[in-house]
Amino acid sequence: MCRWLAYQGEPIYIDELVYEPEHSLIHQSLEARKAVTRVNADGFGLGWYTERDTPGQFHEVLPAWGDENLRSLAHHIRSHRFMAHVRSSTGTQVSRSNCHPFIIENWMFLHNGQIGEFDKVKFELERELPEDLYLQRRGTTDSELIFLLSLLYGLKQDPVRALEKTLDKITSVLKSKQAEEPFKASICVSDGESFWVVRYSSDNEPPTIFINSKGSNVVVASEPLNGCTGWKRISPQSITHIGCEGLKHYSLTNT
Repeated sequence: MCRWLAYQGEPIYIDELVYEPEHSLIHQSLEARKAVTRVNADGFGLGWYTERDTPGQFHEVLPAWGDENLRSLAHHIRSHRFMAHVRSSTGTQVSRSNCHPFIIENWMFLHNGQIGEFDKVKFELERELPEDLYLQRRGTTDSELIFLLSLLYGLKQDPVRALEKTLDKITSVLKSKQAEEPFKASICVSDGESFWVVRYSSDNEPPTIFINSKGSNVVVASEPLNGCTGWKRISPQSITHIGCEGLKHYSLTNT
């Protein structure tokens, strides 16, 4: 399982979260505490928003802990909203096109988890995509396909409903194919103004997500970045909207 974090609030240097905390994302890439796989060495990615209309990104296939370019960029980039991800592949190749976050226009998306027995359902799910979305697929991961499906189902118009429909579609196809492995999803998606965070699993045992809020500054992460109080576990089977007005939680009761 991958590890990730997302931040929104007052502009900070990215290394303040990616490198500096005692259990930073870099530390998690070497020794995750709340994941099936402890080492996440199959590439990494950064995505950050500035005053530009679209976010910046940096992907690499090297292990995050040994990449000096990542260290330098994180030390010099300040952002009010960014995502970072270290990857542990669930079967697809290690390549830049398979690194998170995935970006289309102003939308940014990352995922930890997997669609169980993906090979059984990949064809049927990909057939849902119209040509314009299908041609935007750059890699081979189930994660990128989840992103494209959510765009198909109306992510730009109604993110919560689109994400619900995406989860429901994938779960229903898995059932129709009699797949035994569950669909697990720890997701963060942003339009540059808000985050939507999904914690879901078809077996009711989703990957962990924690949140820490201090005023307008909000950190969301697969694992707490330090031992300080204030970290709260996001409820399973839920979508959390994190905007300038605060947090709003939606239960996934029908999925």
